[in-house]
Formats: sequence, C-alpha cells, structure tokens
Amino acid sequence: MGNKKMQSKAFANLVASIVLILFELWAWIQTDSIKKAKNAVVQPSVFPRIMIAGMAVFTTALLIQSLLALSGRRTSSDTKEQAESLNPFRDKGVLAALFVIALCALYVLPFKIVGFLAASFLLSAIIMWLIGLRNPLKLLLVSFLVPFGMWLIFYKFLSVNIPMGVFQFLKDLVDKL
Repeated sequence: MGNKKMQSKAFANLVASIVLILFELWAWIQTDSIKKAKNAVVQPSVFPRIMIAGMAVFTTALLIQSLLALSGRRTSSDTKEQAESLNPFRDKGVLAALFVIALCALYVLPFKIVGFLAASFLLSAIIMWLIGLRNPLKLLLVSFLVPFGMWLIFYKFLSVNIPMGVFQFLKDLVDKL
C-alpha cells in the first residue's frame, strides 16, 4: 500500500474500524459474565448485546467502505484526502470521546454504593455539561428523568432488578403503586 494511501482518511477509517471490531468482540464476551436473572424473560445481557450488535453493523459498513476505497474498486474522496492526523490524541473530538469513555468506565465504581440513579444522574450531568448544556433546569431534569425512566422500564416491564442505593425509597414507592 502506497504511503499516500496510508495517510488517507480511508486508511484511518480502516484502522478505526478494526480497533472498534476488536472492542466490540471484547464487549460481547464480557456480557457472558452478567449475572442471569431468575424467572426473567429478558436477561440483563440482552440490552448490551443489542447495542454491541448495532455498533458492529456500522463498524462493518465502515470497514467494507474503507477496504473498497483503498483497493480502488470504489472511487472515494477518502483515498485522495489526507487524514488530518493519524494520531488520535491530536484531535480534540477524539480526546473528548476518550474522556467520556473513561467517565463511563469510572461510572461502575460508585454504582453499587450509591445505586443506578445517583451514578447515572452524575454521569449524565457531567456529559451534558461537557457538551455545552448549561441550563441548570434542563441539565437537572434530563439527568434525573432519563435514568429514572430507564430504570422504570427495566424494573417494571423487564423484571431486571437494578441497585438503587440512596434512591431505594423510589423503588419502595413504585412497588406500592
């Protein structure tokens, strides 16, 4: 492969798609360790696997598109245009994405102590602040209502018991209704 092709957006997309496929395979394997729920029609591993499969569809499309562009079977500006940088750490967007990924990885630390709602509220608020949402009312409402709605769907409709931590009283309240 010529040096010019290795500096192209198509090559950068090829490398990114390979890295993403490896990540998706790892994530799929990790879902095997999710504890099975007794008497549940839908297991807790189903939703993560649906998300991983969705990512894999788009990653595979990017891989095929990149291979076709690099092989010359498909004319694309991606092979002519030089990638801004093949070093992902020079791109502010990539750095922001890596920061959000790190936040998501750290999200599991307080999860069992403070519960799903509190950890999700904090993560949502931080990410919304980072992407520029500064309206305090919207930030607070969305950061609480979206995780609460997700919990309600999983708890009441899918029978998935999620740790509530400091918001255990909401679970007790919902159980009484």
